[in-house]
Amino acid sequence: MSQQFTPNNPLPQEAKVPPKMAVFPPEVEAEIERHLAKYPVKRSAILPLMFIVQRERGGYLDPPGVAYLADRLGVRITDIWEVATFYSMINTEPVGRYHFQICRTLSCKILGAGKITEQCTKRLGIKPGETNDDGTFSLSEVECLGSCGTAPMMQIGFDYYENLTTEKVDELIEKCKSGELSNGVR
Repeated sequence: MSQQFTPNNPLPQEAKVPPKMAVFPPEVEAEIERHLAKYPVKRSAILPLMFIVQRERGGYLDPPGVAYLADRLGVRITDIWEVATFYSMINTEPVGRYHFQICRTLSCKILGAGKITEQCTKRLGIKPGETNDDGTFSLSEVECLGSCGTAPMMQIGFDYYENLTTEKVDELIEKCKSGELSNGVR
């Protein structure tokens, strides 16, 4: 059952509003309420709520999920998209079960991120920005993940894998394929 989104803080100009808003079961609503209770200003809960909505909407923030967040937080749709498109851990398009996000900034670049990306591309059969045909793997290059002292590194879901070598990448891929490795999504 979907609800219609009606902006409570409309823009002075027309904005594209999705026709439907996401709906969540009571246990997810309770989790959202627990987060909202932590913040005196509802808008401050935007990131933790984005993670919940992303998890519940299949691994990415879709337009009905964005409409839900805007309504729940009392902000405009564009406010949600501004935050969602800034952070690499918020996906605005579908991604694979295992989303390999390789840091490409200075420390990682100097210490071999290019080789890590090449190995992932070779082993997964996809380039950065792609998802394989069965939806198991996505590959992205992202800006600094804040682990410069352990470069090169990558993130799968929310889990960090550091001091990478091509051999370690092969091990991670095999663990993903066998189901031994969590996809890092909480």
